[in-house]
Amino acid sequence: MITYRATLDVPRELLRFVTRLLITERRLRGTPAGSRALTCREQAVLVLRRFRDRTRVEQLGRDHGVSRATACRYVARAPTSLPPRPRTCTRPWSERGRKASLS
Repeated sequence: MITYRATLDVPRELLRFVTRLLITERRLRGTPAGSRALTCREQAVLVLRRFRDRTRVEQLGRDHGVSRATACRYVARAPTSLPPRPRTCTRPWSERGRKASLS
């Protein structure tokens, strides 16, 4: 479990994993160190709280000392940092659409 001002019922490994994904994303975007309101770990906790408990964005912002808009952006960008789900189909959507329209 992860402790902040309360206890978040997720494994520490999940926090480390999400933190690493956020670090990687910031590096790929070329984000300068220290230019964000929260560290990658703090952002990971914020996002995990939202996903796990559905905590309101206003509350997340207040608890983490950022504005509502910043909390909203962090929550909105989190899914783009996560790896995509494995695909079960090997053909691209565009190819499937073309073949279906030709039939």
